[in-house]
Amino acid sequence: MKRILLFVLTNVAVVAVLGIVASLLGVNRYLTPAGLDLGSLLGFAMVIGFGGAIISLLISKPMAKWTTGVRIIKQPQNVDEAWIVETVRKLADTAGIGMPEVGIFDGAPNAFATGAFKNSALVAVSTGLLQGMTREEIEAVIGHEIAHVANGDMVTMALIQGVMNTFVVFLSRVIAYAIDGFLRKGEERSSGPGIGYMVTTIVLDILLGFAAAIVVAWFSRHREFRADAGAAKLMNRKQPMINALARLGGMVPAELPKSMSAMGIAGGIGKLFSTHPPIEERIAALQNAQL
Repeated sequence: MKRILLFVLTNVAVVAVLGIVASLLGVNRYLTPAGLDLGSLLGFAMVIGFGGAIISLLISKPMAKWTTGVRIIKQPQNVDEAWIVETVRKLADTAGIGMPEVGIFDGAPNAFATGAFKNSALVAVSTGLLQGMTREEIEAVIGHEIAHVANGDMVTMALIQGVMNTFVVFLSRVIAYAIDGFLRKGEERSSGPGIGYMVTTIVLDILLGFAAAIVVAWFSRHREFRADAGAAKLMNRKQPMINALARLGGMVPAELPKSMSAMGIAGGIGKLFSTHPPIEERIAALQNAQL
């Protein structure tokens, strides 16, 4: 479950830092003596929102390596490693993307793919996955991750996250301005925003951030169905992916860093905040899919 919560967490941190820096440098001049300048606020929100998402996307691969302890296979040390690299190469060629970096990380059954660009991605599998599945099932899981890369899911995720960030930054400040105005009736506003504005902005950034996370999680669940079908197409048959999902359903999936969870093969438990659909739904959808 290691892929998208790391991305989301990194994004939140970057947005927070950008917002603080913008405040310190006086860039956020959407509050004027005449009131709230909505055009300037929207521009500020887009810069902070999309800036955070794009930076998170660009650093997604090094962050994944650092947080999961992935060991990149530069020169295969044994037959199994050679098979993994060759399998990734074969599926990447079939999908029409460049050869990704290939890695292994210690842990219970899981796998993930990440990276800002289709032709320079990273695909990694866990030791638990390699030990608990047949080669055909492992190939299907790798195909699932290659499908994520070929579909451009990380880029799409960054765009959606950017839109959500912009929504959160913009709406939280509009509401905070209104509340601050209500609390400061009769006072001069030229001295700048009051404590009501600052406190409300922080609270709404958190609350609206949760709402945005629900939208991002919904999209992540949709991507998983597409990646399952993509793996079946890459292998020209559905059964290996169905078998892999069924086996994952009987395993205890590895916990990935929260910012990476949406990019993993196995998902979480929650409903609204879950980045992956239930295994049973994924199998049923795959059985009904057309190759």
